[in-house]
Amino acid sequence: MGLFLPNKKARIKKFSYEPRYYNPEKEERLKRRMRIKGRSRRRRSAAGILYFGLLFAMVLWIYIKLG
Repeated sequence: MGLFLPNKKARIKKFSYEPRYYNPEKEERLKRRMRIKGRSRRRRSAAGILYFGLLFAMVLWIYIKLG
């Protein structure tokens, strides 16, 4: 009946983890690049506004003709 007898010792688990070096300059450059990309995405192009205006004018024209 050796079910409850401790026959194995607890061993320390070893792993090969090397912490990465924190470079504040590199992190700042990355944040700056992300901010610039975010700003450029938010801008609407002139063509998009033009298409929206034409679509709105067409819908308005159809509404007036039918109404």
